[in-house]
Amino acid sequence: MVLHNYNKPVACSKCGGDMIFKGVGEYECSKCKNIEYDDYGKVRAYVEEHRGATTAQISEATGVSKKEIREMLKEERLELTADSQPFLYCEMCHKPIRSGRFCLGCERSHGLEIKRKKNISGVGMQDAPTASGEKRFRR
Repeated sequence: MVLHNYNKPVACSKCGGDMIFKGVGEYECSKCKNIEYDDYGKVRAYVEEHRGATTAQISEATGVSKKEIREMLKEERLELTADSQPFLYCEMCHKPIRSGRFCLGCERSHGLEIKRKKNISGVGMQDAPTASGEKRFRR
């Protein structure tokens, strides 16, 4: 999964000082203590104050593109409320989801499939059941 930069502030817009990450998309200037937000911080702050807002409303109010908001949902940085109109769908079975890329059912089945493949083609799996611990200590 690729994590995006989301327009993180590097220099303070007021004094040009270095911006220090404080958490949850918030940055503070090392000189004048001005607070600024990256795109994630803007979206999160807006959503906390305006529960149930649509992607279009969030985009218009924050200046963050709908595409970036969708990426935040796919990265599971944000989650749609239960009463929201679904617009995110599982990439495998196309069921509506609230965040991420897959529904819980597909994540489980996909995870089991990966685990089975590792067990079948894992490195050194052929020797593991019969090898005794003694071999490791012989020189």
